[in-house]
Amino acid sequence: MIAFLRYLLFPFSILYGLIVWLRNRLYDFKLLSSKSFEIPTIVIGNLSVGGTGKSPMTEFVVSSLKDQYKTAILSRGYGRVTSGFHLVKTDSLANNVGDEPLQFKNKFPSVTVAVCEDRCTGIEKLQSDHQLIILDDAYQHRKLSPLFNILLFDFLSFGSPMFVFPTGNFRDLLIEAKRAQIITITKCPIDLSNLDKKRIERKIRRYNKNALITFSHINYFQAIDSVGNTIDFYDSDVILVTGIAKPQPLVDYIKKKANLVKHLSFGDHHTFSESDIEQITKSYRSLASSNKMLLTTEKDFQRLKPFQQQLAAIDLAYLPIGLQFHDPIHKELFLKTIHNAVAQSVNQP
Repeated sequence: MIAFLRYLLFPFSILYGLIVWLRNRLYDFKLLSSKSFEIPTIVIGNLSVGGTGKSPMTEFVVSSLKDQYKTAILSRGYGRVTSGFHLVKTDSLANNVGDEPLQFKNKFPSVTVAVCEDRCTGIEKLQSDHQLIILDDAYQHRKLSPLFNILLFDFLSFGSPMFVFPTGNFRDLLIEAKRAQIITITKCPIDLSNLDKKRIERKIRRYNKNALITFSHINYFQAIDSVGNTIDFYDSDVILVTGIAKPQPLVDYIKKKANLVKHLSFGDHHTFSESDIEQITKSYRSLASSNKMLLTTEKDFQRLKPFQQQLAAIDLAYLPIGLQFHDPIHKELFLKTIHNAVAQSVNQP
């Protein structure tokens, strides 16, 4: 029913698409100005709304470059109540800096993490003390002309028409894939066939003839409890709490490892309230089993931290995820491509 109603809104998608197309052409023809910087900038983004794996990709790129260059991560800080430029600390609150930047800072304490809705302003504040800036979710920020663009597509998005809002889930047009130097298809089935890969590649090549195209899937790591210890949830009774765009792959994974009793699903970047915590704790306590656990995502864990006192008596853990390339050769090409681009930029006179 919802899908049918969205198709009724297709005329508005045409209007939205025309506005987006015009905006991009104004930047392409330099009628609207974009700013470039001497410091290398890598943008990681997508054309759709959420759920394409930008955070795991950002962490992968940061981990591969941070030991060679003094690196900063710059994010908008989606969902925060503050505005302007802020440096993220390990003890910051997700409400003030955003859940993803806080996750980055806790994972890479030695790396500078900052939030600023105006990416150019953020770069200006960071550039004097850094050698490289990696921008999370800035593909549509055309005021910035970056050194390098990494564009992500969720594998499932190729299974349906790629319409823009409100009929579809795309906020930008497919033609804008032309600006990317690397395009990665994320959240693929591990056993994705070469035939399906070729089909996807053919579609992408209509818009981008030269970009490196890679395929990846989600890699789940060991769960980590609230004090930082790894923990096994195999065969446990699990209450899963998520506030992410597309939780189904996580749900499917947990069902293979444990007894998923209940899934409490909230909206993406949901701000947890006292009543939410009461609902969560009530669900947990209703389980009669002694082998039980409250499991969440790493991103949601950042937003649950302020409620640690209320959750102190609960076995709470989060499940980190990473990005795994299907082809080791493509992984090496990916790394070589970004390393060469940054090295050439840094060494320019």
